[in-house]
Amino acid sequence: MEIHLSRRTLLGLAAGVPASAALAACGSSGPGKGGDGGSATYWHLSGQPQEGVRTGAVERFNDANPKGQIQVTTFENDAYKTKIKTAIGAGKAPTIIWGWGGGTLRSYVEADQVDDLTPWFDQNPEIKNRLFPSSFGAATVDGRIYAMPFESVEPIVLFYNKRVFDDVGVEPPQSWDDIMALVPRFNAAGIAPFSLGGQSRWTNMMWLEFLFDRIGGPEVFQAVFDGEKDAWSHPAAIDALTKVQDLVKADGFIKGFSSITADSNADQALLYTDKAAMMLHGSWSYGIQQTEGGDFVSGGGLGFMNFPPVEGGKGDPGNSVGNPAQYLSISSKASAEQKKIAKDFFATGVLTDAEVKEWIGTGAVPIAKGSEKLLAASESAEFLQFVYGIASNAKTFGQSWDQALSPTAAETLLDNIARLFQLSVSPQQFTDNLNEVIGK
Repeated sequence: MEIHLSRRTLLGLAAGVPASAALAACGSSGPGKGGDGGSATYWHLSGQPQEGVRTGAVERFNDANPKGQIQVTTFENDAYKTKIKTAIGAGKAPTIIWGWGGGTLRSYVEADQVDDLTPWFDQNPEIKNRLFPSSFGAATVDGRIYAMPFESVEPIVLFYNKRVFDDVGVEPPQSWDDIMALVPRFNAAGIAPFSLGGQSRWTNMMWLEFLFDRIGGPEVFQAVFDGEKDAWSHPAAIDALTKVQDLVKADGFIKGFSSITADSNADQALLYTDKAAMMLHGSWSYGIQQTEGGDFVSGGGLGFMNFPPVEGGKGDPGNSVGNPAQYLSISSKASAEQKKIAKDFFATGVLTDAEVKEWIGTGAVPIAKGSEKLLAASESAEFLQFVYGIASNAKTFGQSWDQALSPTAAETLLDNIARLFQLSVSPQQFTDNLNEVIGK
């Protein structure tokens, strides 16, 4: 969700620390040998199976372009966001900047830190035409395109463990009331109703994204995004915030959720080891559980569904939230030679046929058009077609809030979401705090 995606923030690098030092501290070197013609640099997220697809794309490009190489550094999700922002602010950005678009991209644009790619797309219409049209929204600022959409569409999904549902003798929830009714049933059986990596904060945010939509419709958050005064005080927002705290107070989440990180995949493990019954997470979770969960996925233990409606809510139950794509921008501080390598990579190294097949192999739906037959033929066809259906049929596909908002507003949001789940702020205090940063 991020989204997907995830997204999020830890201590950053000191200004001016070179990429090599970051590599020694937190990352790992990847493909690229420098070549005779120089090299571009590229930072992206670590973690399998997605990391393997990303590095594989670079390896193929480097093999085909010995005089124009790409050097890779990888970072864990939570650490990446602060590191990349710090590096960009210090004028030490990599050539190719991996991101989620939205508000963070806008902040880069306003600071003249990334290149306008609109002329390049205009000159290469075939590149734009092979991607999902919906993927360009979060890449666009004031009508200009500043990022290359790529990778996969990542809606947030309600996953559930079929084994424990069968053991307890209950059915997947079809409404918010069903969710609340399931909580005591699973607790009585010694199973956490929901897994949650709450220390990462963005995992908590996914609950609010859906509840705001299901209760009030997409216009509730749209008002926040548009900068309307006191938009967080909408009655549907107060209702959603109250429902989340009701779920916390009912012991709906695994004990100690505030100390569990998403980067460790400990939240995933709770689901596939039968310690938790359900988990709200990005569609990328499927690939993680497939890779790390033994026969949990292949044996039919994993169930999945869109978030259920809330009784009396105005939101369309087909709506989704998450990441419409991932995005690559080019640093305005890069050399002309590095920028050429980056654009060559965008044109010939991104979402190639080989990469599309690899994304499908991880349980992801790539944003390249014409992949329906490959999805249907995959071992993960049921899940992939489910995700494709969400992405193609949702009337509204909301971008993850911490990516849609500015970095300043997003940090205040994440901090208050953590406090909301810890019951240290009330719904009214939450809205008061967030109203103060609307438009900032």
